[in-house]
Amino acid sequence: MKKKENHILKSISLLLLIAITCIACERDFSSVESDLEGYKNFNTNSMQFPIVAYNKKTGPVQTNNLSSNLLGVYNDPVYGQTTASIVSQVVPTTYSPDFGEDPEIVDVILTVPYFVTNLNTTDENGLAMYNIDSLYGSSPIKLTIRENTYFLRDNNPNNLDESQKYYSNAGQALNIDNEDGEEFFVNGQFFPNNSEIVVTEYNEDTGEDEEVERITPSLQVSLFNSTDNEAFWNDLFFSQEGTSAFSNANNFKDYFRGLLLKAEAVSESGNMVMLDLTNASIVVTYSNPNDAGTARINSEYNLIFSGNKLNIFENDPSNTIINQADANANSTIGDENLYIKGGEGSMAVIDLFNGQMLDEDGNPVDSKEYFLSKKEDWLINEANLVFYVNQDIVNQEEPDRVTLYDLTNKEAIIDYSYDTSTNTALPLYSKINFSKILERDSNNNGVKYKIQVTEHLNNILLRDSLNLKLGLFVTTNINGETNSATLNNEDDFVPTTTVLSPRGTVLHGNTAGVPDDKKAYLEIYFTDPNN
Repeated sequence: MKKKENHILKSISLLLLIAITCIACERDFSSVESDLEGYKNFNTNSMQFPIVAYNKKTGPVQTNNLSSNLLGVYNDPVYGQTTASIVSQVVPTTYSPDFGEDPEIVDVILTVPYFVTNLNTTDENGLAMYNIDSLYGSSPIKLTIRENTYFLRDNNPNNLDESQKYYSNAGQALNIDNEDGEEFFVNGQFFPNNSEIVVTEYNEDTGEDEEVERITPSLQVSLFNSTDNEAFWNDLFFSQEGTSAFSNANNFKDYFRGLLLKAEAVSESGNMVMLDLTNASIVVTYSNPNDAGTARINSEYNLIFSGNKLNIFENDPSNTIINQADANANSTIGDENLYIKGGEGSMAVIDLFNGQMLDEDGNPVDSKEYFLSKKEDWLINEANLVFYVNQDIVNQEEPDRVTLYDLTNKEAIIDYSYDTSTNTALPLYSKINFSKILERDSNNNGVKYKIQVTEHLNNILLRDSLNLKLGLFVTTNINGETNSATLNNEDDFVPTTTVLSPRGTVLHGNTAGVPDDKKAYLEIYFTDPNN
């Protein structure tokens, strides 16, 4: 029995010894791999590869049901004036209402929040001050809010299983320039206010308005005017009580087709702001006589922005720079300047490893074949695409971020997913390993964008993935991963966050006319274990 126990103990000891040896070997291997660049049998080097980059116009882009919406007028120093208006359906929060006896409209308040961050300061009235995110420009515009008279259907009549798409050029079809809908509000000098809003309520006991809450900065206006549209609002709600118009969302959207928020320029400049329609509301306050008939008691009926919500973009027709760049795009050798703009704008198509380069011995070789020949030789440590801003054309107005998409699979390249620096609270600082924030000089002029393509190239080199064309887009929020269709080509797309960017920039390409120190390039840092 004792011999058997000794045999068991020896077997356990042997297994433990083997396990310890394996762990030690694994640690040694990890140490060697982590110190690869410093190991004497390995060389770390870098090499630049040519690319072809050329312009492509996006044309009208799908704008219905975006995560947020733009409103206003923005003047880009390169691309001219862009005007953004909004059309949206609204629906009640409750159906089949009972408005009581002898109801009368008291007020109709529209509230659409801005996207803001608290500055932790107050103004002279003690109101909290905020920074309005995504506010472009500093001059007033004309804002008109009126009834939308165009029915926005939910489904494509040619394919009822497909949702209806609405595009940025829908202004003419929706008759936004015709004044056939009821007008609710006009402000010829509108500019977003960045202080909080005090909400008051009438106190019947004291006979005074009293503060009930404070809300963050919003577009908040009254759509009710007792002189001009009192009859409209009373008829809209009370004449249809008990009918099918208030029985469900579809019927109501056909009965009252929503609002048009129309922006117009009043000067060469203007302002454009991002609105949060997801949290927007219309509060209809109405009154009924009390039981004694001596006073009236107020009640509320609430509407929210639900259903189709779309942006309408109008670019300055006299500015033809995007059309010219698209018409003259050279997919063979690339373009000298790359014009990329959000909204109904443009992008740059990137074709990696297109053209010849010099190998280690100074001999001209096909860049793609040369790169693929390194499959057994190279370990790619890092790879970046670098684009320089053409400071002779743009001036401090360029966007801070760009993003890179696989145009065939319509998704961000794999390096986007590998980047764990996601920041939902501050999107400007999100995914900063994948796409660096625009580098600026001491005068705040943009210098260059850098985008990491390490894993994308590893997929090509090691996993035999196809070298597909890439798309370079501007972006307002790099966290967004949804796409919008384009009108002119069903195979094309635009990232939704590009649709929501009014800004653009101009980058140097990689052609012979570009100074060597400004040319766009692909740089690969690699380790060669064989040398």
